[in-house]
Amino acid sequence: MKQKNKVITIDGIDKKILRALTTDARTPILEIARNVGISGAAIHQRLRKLEKSKLISGSKFIINPEVLGFTTLAFVGIYLDKAANTDDVVRALKRIPEVLECHYTTGNYSLFIKLLSKDNAHLMRLLHEKIQTITGVQRTESLISLDQQINRQVHI
Repeated sequence: MKQKNKVITIDGIDKKILRALTTDARTPILEIARNVGISGAAIHQRLRKLEKSKLISGSKFIINPEVLGFTTLAFVGIYLDKAANTDDVVRALKRIPEVLECHYTTGNYSLFIKLLSKDNAHLMRLLHEKIQTITGVQRTESLISLDQQINRQVHI
């Protein structure tokens, strides 16, 4: 089971630092320091404190899947057999590279996944040949995203 993180309070300076870096993670620390009005060393200290608190972790580049030919984004609700071992199903889903996210949910589905495919035919192959053949998967329901309208992080 996932361990809960301790809730922390951040001040106005931390918020300014986080806003700058979530807008552009490549913003130079000294530029942020000038804009915030503290030293570069103080920015580094605050970032270390925020990492230690687990509020932030690393930085990453965002890959545009469409440039690689992945044009179909789908959300799939997975119904499991009553006797299914959910951990085994999740392990099997982790072996499918097109599966980007997997969530335990309330409601009708046992699991809810987000996956990328090259097109509808690829999505159908993934569903029929990889996902629905996993032991314990009873059936699936798919929703294809036509266009993503909002993509953001939590507001700081």
